[in-house]
Amino acid sequence: MSLMPNQVFRLAGDALGLKAGLFRIVIDAPEINVVYCSQFAPSHFPEKKRGGRTRLEKTKRPKRIVKTPLVGQLLSVPRQALLELHEAHELTPVSLELASTYYLPLTDRNTAEKFERRCNVMSEFLDPEKLKEELLVHGNLGRMVRNAMIKHKASRGLIYNLWSLLCRFGLTSTSLRPRWDLCGAKGKPRDLGEDGRQNKAGRKTLKQRISKQAYGSWGEPIQPGMNADWRAKIMVADKRIPVPKPSMRRRYGEIIASGFVKAMRYDDAGKIVVVELKHGEYPNYQQVKRILTVETTALDKILQKTSKGHFKRALRGMTSCSWQGSPGPGLMYAIDSTIGDIYLRSAVNPEWIVGRPIVYIIVDVWSTAIVGFYVCLTGPSWDTAQVSLFNTTASPALLSNLWGYELRQSLFPAPTLPARLLCDRGEYLSRRAKATGMKLIRDMQYTPPFRPDMKGIVEVLNRIVKNTQYNFLPGTMDARRAEYDLRRSNPASATMNVRQYTHYLHESFFVYNLTANRANRIDAHMAAAGVFPSPAGLWSWGHAMGIGYRRASAQAELVTQLLPASEARVTPRGIRFRGNYYESPLVEAEHWATIARSSGGREIPAQYYPGSVSTIWTPNVSGDGLLDLKIADHANASPEINYDDMADAFAFQQLKAADIEHQRVSAAVLGLKRMDAIRQQSIEQTRIALDRARGRAPTITEARAMENEIAAQMLHCEYRGTRKDRAVVSENHLSMMEDIFAAKDKEVANDL
Repeated sequence: MSLMPNQVFRLAGDALGLKAGLFRIVIDAPEINVVYCSQFAPSHFPEKKRGGRTRLEKTKRPKRIVKTPLVGQLLSVPRQALLELHEAHELTPVSLELASTYYLPLTDRNTAEKFERRCNVMSEFLDPEKLKEELLVHGNLGRMVRNAMIKHKASRGLIYNLWSLLCRFGLTSTSLRPRWDLCGAKGKPRDLGEDGRQNKAGRKTLKQRISKQAYGSWGEPIQPGMNADWRAKIMVADKRIPVPKPSMRRRYGEIIASGFVKAMRYDDAGKIVVVELKHGEYPNYQQVKRILTVETTALDKILQKTSKGHFKRALRGMTSCSWQGSPGPGLMYAIDSTIGDIYLRSAVNPEWIVGRPIVYIIVDVWSTAIVGFYVCLTGPSWDTAQVSLFNTTASPALLSNLWGYELRQSLFPAPTLPARLLCDRGEYLSRRAKATGMKLIRDMQYTPPFRPDMKGIVEVLNRIVKNTQYNFLPGTMDARRAEYDLRRSNPASATMNVRQYTHYLHESFFVYNLTANRANRIDAHMAAAGVFPSPAGLWSWGHAMGIGYRRASAQAELVTQLLPASEARVTPRGIRFRGNYYESPLVEAEHWATIARSSGGREIPAQYYPGSVSTIWTPNVSGDGLLDLKIADHANASPEINYDDMADAFAFQQLKAADIEHQRVSAAVLGLKRMDAIRQQSIEQTRIALDRARGRAPTITEARAMENEIAAQMLHCEYRGTRKDRAVVSENHLSMMEDIFAAKDKEVANDL
């Protein structure tokens, strides 16, 4: 054991004339084999018998705080004896820690001045060399006490009180810190009746002060002071009020009504009514307000003003990051859908406005990179979420063919299916999500309802996309203007269709992945490696360092598991799916249409991409994998539209079906009337001719010969006032047409 100054040790039993307890070493003097110490916590204090008359059992007002007895008496102990006690395990070194209050900064000016005054008075006592010299020469502290009294104009009692603090809490200036918080200082409750208190604490009322000036006595206040019973009733009654709490006036009324109304009576109608309260039987507004505000912590005040959900979303401390729990890129994706703040038009007829789209965004949690997205017109569901996952994992070449424009890759290596997917609760609980999770994704998680902060990065990106497109794309709206009642939109100004808006989002996300500032994510190792502070830079660095997650998935598996399934039919004209015909070289080579014409059609399973009618997939019964079927040239839709646009066109056609049928019937009826008129006219002319006929009628052969003769004679007649016959006119017309086509063929040949 090293006998160091300020060292605390515990003595287990009485020895060397010392009582058991805690001691503090003041100085160690090996020169004279003496250790000066002071006992500050004995095992038991000796009872002092008080002289004089016997004290009454009850006093008017006992002391609220019992003063701690002074310590600091110096004890001279042989040094070798202490070491022997330590070897005998009768003396044990102790580490004594002070309360955290001693290490808080002094913000109050009066407290700081008091502390500085104490340090100046005890400056010589805090110097180990001077203290040791004084004890070795004089053997006591009397001379130092007198010098401090003269030099700092301090009383003897103050010095011995401060010396007691040093011996009790340590021979450092920290022990001299004022502890006014232990003496009922500012902010401490002073309940009426506690420890015999009878008068209300605080300033006298105006009525009492006037009474003092007029009559020389304070008088009794009308409103009594706060007591422990009232305090408990107020807190219990306030807890029954649900959060968010109402205004303070209303809270006060509910607290008084529920906690302090005791008397009731029957009125003349036999109803139970509350008896009017009397002064002094309940706390006033200021007393209740003080308990609910001054004596309530800052955190409780915040919780009382809002609900638990809003507190967790918007007011709780942000002590963590959204990427915590994801050790590398590609391991955990977060998916979320939102309604785009833009109106779109139909790709079939730009005159039609189809409304606002649903946008799915998939974000890698670790790198904050957008790995995939999907734009559709149907409501959020797991079907559309699966298509978003397909867009994430499909090759850029396939997506370029489906959407009709070139997709540029911003993340290297390309994203694959994650190990964990964070989605919404509604999508998580669907049956298809469970089946997909069992086959493709090992771990699917969802955030609690109404907790978008658990998917913070996805929500932030949704807001960023909406804010950046405002005032840039026609037909958009600004969601932030709702607070000012200025949320106005003009759907008629919309110009984009689903395909064009998807292309715009692709370019926007491409720029985001390469340029978004992620300097706060760059640590020392990344900076040394020269990582570009962007989502794409973090993604590439994570995979290069081996902390990324990737796995291979066959395209056939992605198509069958992630794209919606339906049935197509093999017909004599080809493979028909949702009103369109699809073809493939293999289908033509194996004569599927011929077999269907001779033996009847059949149903085949098919997967389709909702964003394009250009391609469908069906199992290749004569080979491996899936068979890609392209839309035929004679189909009812072009490859650049999607199934929603095609459905809109067919629906519009069905809406006009009644008008089309009306026009068809009207034209048919008018035609029948004209044909009937012709028939009636022919009947009448024949009847008249038969009535006029005389003699023998020519035979059929003779009549046909006469008709041919008349027709030949009609070829040699005048034409528009000229002498040319019709045969010459026909020859001139044919000659002119031949000259025109010859000139056209010559022009085409020159261009080639």
